Amino acid sequence: MTGQHRETERPRSSDLIYRLEDRPPLPQTLFAAMQHLLAMFVAVVTPSLIICQALGLPAHDTNTIVSMSLLASGVASFIQIRTIGPVGSGLLSIQGTSFNFLGPIIGAGLAMKAGGADVPTMMAAIFGTILAASLTEVAISRILQHTRRVITPLVSGIVVTLIGLTLIQIGLTSIGGGYAAIEDGSFGSLDKLLLAGIVLGLIVLMNRMKNPYLRVSSIVIAMAAGTLAAWLMGMISTERLAETSFIAIPAPMQYGLGFDGSLLIPLVIVFAITSLEAIGDITATSETSEQPVSGPVYLKRIKGGVLADGINSALAAVLNSFPNSTFSQNNGIIQLTGVASRYIGYFVAGMLVLLGLFPAVANLVQLIPEPVLGGATIVMFGTIAASGVRIISRCELDRRAILIMALSFSMGLGIAQKPEILQFMPDMVKSILSSGMAAGGLTAILLNLILPEEKKD
Repeated sequence: MTGQHRETERPRSSDLIYRLEDRPPLPQTLFAAMQHLLAMFVAVVTPSLIICQALGLPAHDTNTIVSMSLLASGVASFIQIRTIGPVGSGLLSIQGTSFNFLGPIIGAGLAMKAGGADVPTMMAAIFGTILAASLTEVAISRILQHTRRVITPLVSGIVVTLIGLTLIQIGLTSIGGGYAAIEDGSFGSLDKLLLAGIVLGLIVLMNRMKNPYLRVSSIVIAMAAGTLAAWLMGMISTERLAETSFIAIPAPMQYGLGFDGSLLIPLVIVFAITSLEAIGDITATSETSEQPVSGPVYLKRIKGGVLADGINSALAAVLNSFPNSTFSQNNGIIQLTGVASRYIGYFVAGMLVLLGLFPAVANLVQLIPEPVLGGATIVMFGTIAASGVRIISRCELDRRAILIMALSFSMGLGIAQKPEILQFMPDMVKSILSSGMAAGGLTAILLNLILPEEKKD
């Protein structure tokens, strides 16, 4: 999900069959749209499913939120691709629910539950804070040239790595059976580990195959196989499917809107980093679509893309869903198919909206056992951390950079593992440093501003 901005020239030779403004025949359009959908479907629904399971939400609420994550992704993708005024990149750039926000949202939600908040109050506070924090990207889109001096590639790499590393604990919890398994004493049982192992093994196997379509679809296929194995082992009950209503009517602000101060700062930091990821992803899409990656057209695209990211995340919060961001998976599909036509994106957006309107889809997603989910997400979370390492590796790792990394990782991972170190701190400090990602991210930003850069000979 992370891309790195590069000033490069547009390639002279073309590998594209259909360019940005072309309209492929319907069969090719549907084939390409299905490939995009397969590449992103699991990544769209999984963050919502993980949050709902971690917070112990009832099945009905989970169904609603998963459905709305699909619908919000469809609407957000249309806005990003179509462009409305200054909003949108105008490229085949698909939007989906972002994994980046899982840690802060789950941490804040569990804290609210421990404080006695019921589900509507908790979700209202989460969605209201997301709505407020999404303005971060709106603001950044207007002053991109200045923010990139503060959020440098080194800072971005550190935060992305911390996001991945702190999420791995969530993935391992799912592999063991989730919080419900911890409560009933079955956490880490052999049947759960076997299921996760099947999924993980299939993902590794298919990613080593030469067939590019198998690699792209590896997570979907592995999770389907894992769910089938769980059903054969008697670990899945399909009784709830009979109670599914035919269509889901969107109910904006179903829980109302509240606010949680401890969630705001971590979300602002993640939104800032996500805006840089959006720049990287849009740059990559421009490259694969043989569009300019420098100059006024390119600058307009990245400003519009980051602005769309912020507005779409606010829209997602209103629709009872979680923040959206650009997906890099779809750049691989453009390369595989040779189809960069944004006309394809309208079909992908329509498919996502339709899937979101039918609760049966969300109900089927809820049947996926947590160990199956964990086997897939542990790979995704590890990939996020690896993406952060890749960004850092492109920086000059002098003594200053090593010191910033050392202190940021120490603060971030230390507080993630031992949050009680802050128990005697003022409430304001505890709120700001409530997550390891926020602690490490703020450390990186402050040190990057305070420590002078080493002079080159």
